[in-house]
Amino acid sequence: MKVLIIEDEGLIAKNIQRLLREAEPGIEVLAVLDSVSGAVKWLKTNEHPDLLFMDIQLSDGVSFDIFSQVQIDKPIIFTTAYDEYAIKAFKHNSIDYLLKPIDKADLKAALDKFHRLFDRPSGRQSEIVELVALLNSKLPIPYKERFLVHHRSGYLPVKSDAISVFYKDQIIYLLAIDGQKYVTDYNTLDEIEELVNPANFYRANRQTLINKSAVESIQKHFSGKIEVKVKGHADVVIDVSREKALEFKNWLEND
Repeated sequence: MKVLIIEDEGLIAKNIQRLLREAEPGIEVLAVLDSVSGAVKWLKTNEHPDLLFMDIQLSDGVSFDIFSQVQIDKPIIFTTAYDEYAIKAFKHNSIDYLLKPIDKADLKAALDKFHRLFDRPSGRQSEIVELVALLNSKLPIPYKERFLVHHRSGYLPVKSDAISVFYKDQIIYLLAIDGQKYVTDYNTLDEIEELVNPANFYRANRQTLINKSAVESIQKHFSGKIEVKVKGHADVVIDVSREKALEFKNWLEND
């Protein structure tokens, strides 16, 4: 069986290879890649392996970004230190989801699951994906309720209902309703958008994600766009384009 490992922490990548050799000596690791860009380049120029081990948080983004750039129809076992991406992982051909530090027994169980699903003639990838999608449609989505931000020499948890805006200006900032401004460790707004409840947060533009409860006023511009002001930050004006203005107003009116 041929395996590809996408993991940006060298020691963890070596540990996965060691556990794989112990579980199944015949496994061939084709490559170990440490970034979204590197994985995309490799997958576009090489025959895809039988199974992928894919870390979610990579050095240049989240591994879900890979799927928007290359088609992958092979099964994936995701690895991560966080469990908040579990639901999204199963939307991308995932057959298992291992939390770090990876346990030998858990990895062996994941490999056994792979063999049960794919080592028989009737095991078709499309059938597995459809089954997972059906199961996911019946599961409640665990939206993130707290976000860690940098504060002094450590971190501070901020509840989602205390957030005014997430915005990107090279890095991702969190503006709190109480007027505070914090730095986060997130790389993209797309990443955050997947974690928050869309009923409460709206992607106003490429740089901004607004919390509904923080909207203080909206002003229609002569061009048709909307200018939004939020609680706690009088100097911040968020533009919503004319094309998105109606959608934004409908979102704001609905519970």
